[in-house]
Amino acid sequence: MATRREFVKKGSLGLMGLGAPMFFPVELLAKIRKNVSPNDRIQIGVIGCKGMGFADLISTLKISETEVVALCDVDENVLRSRTEELEKAEIKKPKWYSDYRELLDDKDVDVVIIGTPDHWHCLQLTDSIAAGKDVYCEKPIANSIAESKAMLDFVHANDRMIQIGQWQRSQPHFVDAINYVHSGKLGKIRLAKAWAYQGWMKPVPNIGDSPIPKGVDYDMWLGPAPKRPFNNNRFHFNFRWFWDYAGGLMTDWGVHLIDYALYGMQASTPKAVMALGGKFAYPNDASETPDTLQTVYEYEDFSILWEHATGIDGGNYNRNHGIAFIGNNGTLVLDRGGWEVIPENNRPDWSTDLGPKIEQVPLQTNQGNGLDLHTSNFIEAVKTRDASSLTAPIEVGYNTALVCHMGNIAFKTGTKVSWNKEQNVFDNDMANGLITPTYHNGWELPKV
Repeated sequence: MATRREFVKKGSLGLMGLGAPMFFPVELLAKIRKNVSPNDRIQIGVIGCKGMGFADLISTLKISETEVVALCDVDENVLRSRTEELEKAEIKKPKWYSDYRELLDDKDVDVVIIGTPDHWHCLQLTDSIAAGKDVYCEKPIANSIAESKAMLDFVHANDRMIQIGQWQRSQPHFVDAINYVHSGKLGKIRLAKAWAYQGWMKPVPNIGDSPIPKGVDYDMWLGPAPKRPFNNNRFHFNFRWFWDYAGGLMTDWGVHLIDYALYGMQASTPKAVMALGGKFAYPNDASETPDTLQTVYEYEDFSILWEHATGIDGGNYNRNHGIAFIGNNGTLVLDRGGWEVIPENNRPDWSTDLGPKIEQVPLQTNQGNGLDLHTSNFIEAVKTRDASSLTAPIEVGYNTALVCHMGNIAFKTGTKVSWNKEQNVFDNDMANGLITPTYHNGWELPKV
């Protein structure tokens, strides 16, 4: 998968990974949905309908028992376009809201899908739980370590079903790959790499502030973020390149891929983190987050390395994204297209304790639709009330968000930082100052 275009051609799963709002022809829903008794319907409201929030909804609507009853977005233009899409599937117009709190007051809503920018996730998840809703929340769970911890505590204090949108946890070939890693055949794994080289990501042009577009509730879009004049660079998709709202590629693609590095290594928080990078490719564009980054996570007897780069596709093992588990006997390489094992064949002394030779495993290709399996898993948990059946519960989202935010904090401080997992603090005052965000505009960080 040398280029993004080739990757996308691999199928609809690529579109999901790229955050494309539509990867399934909506009109086909009318052909696959069956009539269900009103008493058996699970009624859904969506908060944030522009990107993955709507993709998650369409995936969920493939389950006939679900029904969309409400859409919430700060941009009325998005509400209009999404409603038009749903009408193609003969789905009646849902109720519209611009303030998510009004949607949460709607007694018709059983389940909430959260697809807003990262800086909103903490408030909207905790408020949804307080309103008695089950929640499918897009990743990363939050835009800071303190928000992530607040969300974890809030979920643990309640009985709602919470699924985090790290859908690779439900993707069969990802599961198969990790089963191989855990089999021990690779021998001692000394390093896990995760990377995203994204050649399609071009510079964000410098543009001036402009009037707020008609139909946009910009104050609600900002929410707890600092007050700023409207600038189209910071709106919709490009929000992820500005620290007020997100954490760049580290918390975008990184959450998906670092999650599996942690899963494969059966690891949680590292002892220490160091990071090096910057705006090397596009030093003068409008974005704030680094376009090039290398982050090393130190564990007791192995390391995890994260790399990302925008504007180029030439990643490790000729893949523009992936995870590699490098063991004494061989290396397993995994991405959204499949996984394979590359054995070590030329080690000088196979009689040592490093381990035996292993056979090559040719490319095991992607099978199935991870997002559909993920939303189905969530709806089944909603019906059975069995939180233990969720494939990406809050703990998965928390562990990955914590590690990704630690990487960004190491980058911002420009130094190696150590983590005290008993006290949940760094050994560095500047790093500790970045744990908890300052909320603005009258909003307050949730507390249990």
